[in-house]
Amino acid sequence: MRFIVTSTGLLKNLQQISGVISANTVLSVLEDFLFELKGNTLTLTATDLETMMRVQLDVNEAQGDGRICIPSKILMEYLKNLPEQPITFTIHEQDLSIEMSSSVGKYKIGGEKADDFPKEPAPEETTNFNMSAISLIESINKTLFAVSNDTLRPAMTGVYFELDTEGITWVSTDAHRLVQFRRTDISCPATDGFVVPKKPLQQLRSTLPADDTQLQLAYNNSHLFVSSATLSMSCRLIDARFPDYKAVIPADNPYKLTVNRTDFVSALRRVGIFANKTTNQVVLDINGNSLQLSAQDIDFSYEGKETLSCQYTGEDMKIAFNAKLMIEMVNNLDGEELQIDLSTPTRAGIFRPTDKAENEELMMLLMPLMVGV
Repeated sequence: MRFIVTSTGLLKNLQQISGVISANTVLSVLEDFLFELKGNTLTLTATDLETMMRVQLDVNEAQGDGRICIPSKILMEYLKNLPEQPITFTIHEQDLSIEMSSSVGKYKIGGEKADDFPKEPAPEETTNFNMSAISLIESINKTLFAVSNDTLRPAMTGVYFELDTEGITWVSTDAHRLVQFRRTDISCPATDGFVVPKKPLQQLRSTLPADDTQLQLAYNNSHLFVSSATLSMSCRLIDARFPDYKAVIPADNPYKLTVNRTDFVSALRRVGIFANKTTNQVVLDINGNSLQLSAQDIDFSYEGKETLSCQYTGEDMKIAFNAKLMIEMVNNLDGEELQIDLSTPTRAGIFRPTDKAENEELMMLLMPLMVGV
């Protein structure tokens, strides 16, 4: 088996899938890329047993079809240090050696049998729907930051896809905050739901083109399959029931606070510096159309206060939130202004953008802290 490919083209494609490979693995073959040559098409695959990702590229010249596993670390390091030029790969199937020839030198590494590489799960009895790459990227960006790292609650360590015939809702929560993002421009064939782990979603976000490239998503009881013309990914779903998130969303938060989003985040960052590092507590003191943000750390005699103008309808109130979590949430909202729906200092605040995008609905919920704690 022999083929010629440009160094930068190969590196770019390998970088797209290399994030799947785990740093610590028990099987040496999981540290490899699977190279499969058929005609002039080279398919590259990486897996960690839970997630499998593959890309395809055309090679300049090819002789003979074949498959081999090539160690990822040394190959990536070599390509990163090589100027753009054609590389000739010659694979000797007798001893599984790989020879790489370029204009500047010749290198040799040992490969492994392709038959030892894990096989992709078969997409059996799947339900399919289509959406654009940019829509999927946006939904991941809006929800992934609020996913829990608590492995004792596995259902919360992924993003919940809630499907119906009128759209898709993505939900994530870490018990302190909850994000619900809905799109109504995607039609699904059935009402269903499944939880996708964090890692494959991170991989898709960094790999997919931010454009209208059409993707096919297919799922069954155990796996999600995402594919485009040149890229495909399969991942194991989290086998756990997602919590009843609708039960924690307040039915009525009558008080409405509207504030400039950029000014609010900037003030939060500054005031949050003076907050207790354990609680990150910042108090919002709303008085008429004046919003005061304050924080203190009694142990070090730190204190910070800032006042912003706002629009507010409701009773004056003091409510405290974790500044770190609040900054992360507000940074993932779009638009010039931010609306916070409140009711009492002990009930969750609901954060939304004031400008709603067409076919989109975004709601973020944050649990309050006890004022003074």
